[in-house]
Amino acid sequence: MPTYLTPGVYVEEVEAGSRPIEGVGTAVAAFVGFAALGPYNTATLVTSWSQFTQTFGDFIPGCNLAHAVYGYFLNGGGTCYVVRIGGDGAGTMPEPQAMLGTYRVAAKELKNGTPEIVVEVAQPAGQEEAGDRFNLVVKRDGKVEETYDGVTAKRGKDNVATQVQSKSRLITLVDTGTTAAVPSPQSVTLRTPPAPAAVPDHVSADDYVGNVAERTGFGGLEAVDEITMVAVPDLMGAYERGAIDLEGVKVVQDAIIAHCELMGDRMAILDAPPGMTAHQVKEWRTDLAGYDSKYATLYYPWVKIFDPAVNATRFLPPSGHVAGIWARSDATRGVHKAPANEVVRGAVALQTQLTKGEQELLNPIGINCIRAFSGRGIRIWGARTLSSDPAWRYLNVRRLFNYLEESILTGTQWVVFEPNDDALWARIRRSIGAFLILGYQQGSLFGRTPDEAFYVKCDGETNTAESIEAGQVICEIGVAPVKPAEFVVFRLAQISGGAGLIGE
Repeated sequence: MPTYLTPGVYVEEVEAGSRPIEGVGTAVAAFVGFAALGPYNTATLVTSWSQFTQTFGDFIPGCNLAHAVYGYFLNGGGTCYVVRIGGDGAGTMPEPQAMLGTYRVAAKELKNGTPEIVVEVAQPAGQEEAGDRFNLVVKRDGKVEETYDGVTAKRGKDNVATQVQSKSRLITLVDTGTTAAVPSPQSVTLRTPPAPAAVPDHVSADDYVGNVAERTGFGGLEAVDEITMVAVPDLMGAYERGAIDLEGVKVVQDAIIAHCELMGDRMAILDAPPGMTAHQVKEWRTDLAGYDSKYATLYYPWVKIFDPAVNATRFLPPSGHVAGIWARSDATRGVHKAPANEVVRGAVALQTQLTKGEQELLNPIGINCIRAFSGRGIRIWGARTLSSDPAWRYLNVRRLFNYLEESILTGTQWVVFEPNDDALWARIRRSIGAFLILGYQQGSLFGRTPDEAFYVKCDGETNTAESIEAGQVICEIGVAPVKPAEFVVFRLAQISGGAGLIGE
């Protein structure tokens, strides 16, 4: 308590009785696969398709990663991490742009095999005090190609950016600063980007799995806490071209599931093998794969998309598009809504046209089908996990619990080292209760009243003398998640005309 010695009016800031808990993000994907360019075995944040192409290159034949990331953003994804595998870990980055003070300079056309471009800033010849004037020189292969004498950072016809934009055949220049600033004398080199790497003819499970300590493969994703879903679209692509066998596929998918279970806050989005019929994929799922996890999902069949790399259509594993649909559903409806009955943007056809009877074979074993409906497009038509436990059958239930657990964990860090007494327990109840009421109001919890939807118990009964002596605060939370209306049944009955009318 502060000590007051002088008469007067004082204002004190005091903490409220409860601390708000903010919901964590639910739709941050991680993709592992092969790319044309970029760093190897580094989880790189990507927030747009253009950013992906700048870092990892464009579409390349035989590679599914770029198409999966494109499908992710096309279907509503906003943020993802990309891990490029298949190299020695060093990696080289293209350098088609650089900074000259506050100016970003970039080559207009810098392809593999072309000479490097050097851009220099120098004082005007014979002037010791150049003021706001300077020269800009562009060289290619050691020869001066363009010269801009006496340009300035100020607005007007002599502005350096204006001059370069109207005259240069080699570079572009953009001022990223808020005030006009003359760059100091210097030079930058715009180097030729490395040649796109070839997709390897053979890959092993270790290429994908990697090592946690060395941050390679998807093992390196353990250091990124924001991730909520993991996809490896190039795995089935490698199997399709014979670079890995089905046994190796199972090893990798088992490792992805183990990773998600270990982290406890993310889901694995698995792809089925290509070209299988409904009966074949059922046998593969039950006999060879045999996955049983509440942290994994499986989608079938592959979707047909347009591939600019070969200027033709091709089939693609759906995991990237599915991740984008999860993000879109979360943004429009919330994580409690099953991400199904949603259109797959960018898909023009399916590798297998499923019937209702065939889906009846696949849905009970957790295979989420993608189906084409006349007049309604291609849609996700399943929302199950690969768990045999009925309590965790539905994908939205598992993801809702991931969201609640992570949000409560993050939002209650202030509790650590607080006095472990009734006052603390009451504050915990208020904070978590307020957070769950908000979720109930948004429709994520089931019940006619909040009391039916959840409970929070943190008192002398849950916190015994023994637990207090052990330094523990124990809070029990129970929630009733909403379940998807997976089977909608309308019962129609024939009644006699004029008899037994409603309301009589």
